[in-house]
Amino acid sequence: MKTFAEKVSTARHELKLSQMELAEMVEVSDRSIKSYENGKKKPRASTLYRLAKALQVSVTYLSDDDCDDPKADIEKDLYIEEAHSKYGTSGARDMDGLLAANTALFAGGDLSEEQKDRFFAAIAAAYAASKEEAKKKFGPKKSK
Repeated sequence: MKTFAEKVSTARHELKLSQMELAEMVEVSDRSIKSYENGKKKPRASTLYRLAKALQVSVTYLSDDDCDDPKADIEKDLYIEEAHSKYGTSGARDMDGLLAANTALFAGGDLSEEQKDRFFAAIAAAYAASKEEAKKKFGPKKSK
């Protein structure tokens, strides 16, 4: 099993990117990329999504040392990233949990990528609708 640091370095080399080029793509400093690759630092959730996208791997692959498939759950990343941009870290966590829990519904069956995408889109739309309805009913969250 590879560590986060090894996965970042390997994926970057496979894409023939310099640390500076990857840093620009992810919108972080090249010092951050160096820290990721030497195991001294891990990115925040929002940066992790950009890093995975730039490296053309899944967030699951980067964040789970036991995962050795660079494309594992990659179809979920777009929906999780969208939830993060709209609802923050808790939205991303909620979406990840919803998608993971509902993916079990078709475990063992063969769904095409198009069918999986439609399923994930439906869950994302239902989540967004419930968040918007809650906003209308209860108003925006109050800052403490």
